[in-house]
Amino acid sequence: MPSRLSIRAALACAAALAMTAGVAGCGSGSGSDSGSSKGSEGSAISADRCAENKAAGKITYLSGYQYQSSVSILEYIAAAKLGYFKDLCLDVTLKPGTGDTAQNTKLLASGQATVSPISEQDVIQARANGIDITGVSSYSNSGLDILMTNKDITKLPQLDGKVVGHKGYMPATVRAMLVKAGVKYDSLKLVKQGYDPSVLPRRQGGLAALTGFVSNEPNQLKAAGKPVTVWQPSDFGVPGSLGAMAVNPAFAAKHPHAVEDILRAALHAYDYCTADATKTAECVGYAADLSGPTYDKKLNTTIWNTETQIVKDSPTPGQPRGGIDTANVKGIVDMLRQFDIVSGEVTPAGAEEWFDGSFVKNIHDGDKLVWPAP
Repeated sequence: MPSRLSIRAALACAAALAMTAGVAGCGSGSGSDSGSSKGSEGSAISADRCAENKAAGKITYLSGYQYQSSVSILEYIAAAKLGYFKDLCLDVTLKPGTGDTAQNTKLLASGQATVSPISEQDVIQARANGIDITGVSSYSNSGLDILMTNKDITKLPQLDGKVVGHKGYMPATVRAMLVKAGVKYDSLKLVKQGYDPSVLPRRQGGLAALTGFVSNEPNQLKAAGKPVTVWQPSDFGVPGSLGAMAVNPAFAAKHPHAVEDILRAALHAYDYCTADATKTAECVGYAADLSGPTYDKKLNTTIWNTETQIVKDSPTPGQPRGGIDTANVKGIVDMLRQFDIVSGEVTPAGAEEWFDGSFVKNIHDGDKLVWPAP
């Protein structure tokens, strides 16, 4: 089975270019400056805690893919542009990621990055491969990976024996969904497709289904007047994650309040960017400013609205926004073991120790984000 981590760069790169045309090229970088701040240093924090955060030094946020308007990216851009990091005495530099999850995990583990969007599944796979990072937050147990079919498919077992396209690998969550739905998985004719989702409505090569990302290809096809049926693994009880974040564990151990306040500023910005359409447009504009004139604001607004709606509809249960559901982590481990993506040596109990939900809990009073900081 191809490695999710090893092929992530090519997959995310081509998919995101098709989706936004918002950057000059994958891996090229589009600027690292966090932009002008509207904040006043220390205005939302006590003097003692401000001094602590200053002592943490330069903090590097590495995005999942460039400055795309996804959750776990746009709110960090907004936190910088709105001055929320400065309000909390945090010296945060934004860096655009290439979409290579494996690279992000290595940069985190080495300390070259401080905090980065890393799915819970990828945290588990990284730790299973000896890469030392800690998961600290997740907005939802519903992930981005989905399966699309044309409208004539009304039940997934109708796919038995048919051609199913993927972009380099079959996501574990999609495979688990198909198996749960009663599809004869070994009967499927799995083929690697490119990054043009129109191959599905054109039924190219007899294609009956195609994997994708919930905020990407379905929105492209809908805008082109070719809507498809979207099958989400979470609807079948398959665990995933959306907007998950990870941190360098050495930094977290030395500067726990700084980690809390990074998340605090981002969550405060998340609330700002989701308040209404005007503020959403403002936040997407910040991402466009960092990305260049070809950034597709309309499509990126749709990406943000799609993903935040998932967060609204499927928050992590029993947690404040961003809290980690340990039962979901255990479910992901079981799924990864089922398909031999991780070895049997990776246990649910062991994987739970690779996550620390205390940072998010410590910045909330019940479900309410504490702002300003103590």
